[in-house]
Amino acid sequence: MIASPDRRSLLDALIPEVRRAGAAILAVYATDFAVRDKADASPVTVADERAEALLVDALARLTPGIPVVAEEAVAGGGQPQTGDMFWLVDALDGTREFIGRNGEFTVNVALIEQRRPTLGVVLAPALGRLFAGHDAGGAFVEEAGARRSIACRTPPAQGLTVVASRSHGDAAALGAFLAGRKVAQLRHAGSSLKLCLVAAGEADLYPRLGTTMEWDTAGGDAVLRAAGGKLTTLAGDVLLYGKPGFENPHFIAAAG
Repeated sequence: MIASPDRRSLLDALIPEVRRAGAAILAVYATDFAVRDKADASPVTVADERAEALLVDALARLTPGIPVVAEEAVAGGGQPQTGDMFWLVDALDGTREFIGRNGEFTVNVALIEQRRPTLGVVLAPALGRLFAGHDAGGAFVEEAGARRSIACRTPPAQGLTVVASRSHGDAAALGAFLAGRKVAQLRHAGSSLKLCLVAAGEADLYPRLGTTMEWDTAGGDAVLRAAGGKLTTLAGDVLLYGKPGFENPHFIAAAG
């Protein structure tokens, strides 16, 4: 069995690697890049591939022996290994936001232990925001050259701020889900930023009533849990990782 790493030291070592991947993405973002379709018809760019290569190499150096499950490698036919401890990587979550140049795309890395995310980093390189946390040390955001702690908030009396997907969503299903709830504001955002907004106390509820993959959610889920929140299935069960096929059920992200 692989020993559980020191979370704080590992997070400190991981953040610069995630920022390096973010810089590689922004270098492509500044060009007239090409877009291709993967086998599942979802888009991919050279930015996805370059950033993933950097992160996979970095994780192999930082934690040799811990398997890495990365989106593009799986899409390319790779046979991922998991076990009691493994990494989940989505080097460019929100490729449609990247293509649309709205800035709402992220780099996502999470450590999974015993099927739960215990450490995660989410970087929105175009927005200058990095969210991170681990299960023994809380969550924080780095922006404008400073780091500050974040935590989920108690929903205000005037109603919930709900976040929903910008590029993937079912308005009718969302409306039915929210019926009877006091909603003050509905915000749309791309990628795993939605999970981080709940973690940072900038939103209260994120219902995802559509398909996601584990690498889409693991980094933000780790930050959310470290901030005192939770991500559960519609039946109320805590979302687990390492599922066959890596596909998530519909879920709800909220304060704990």
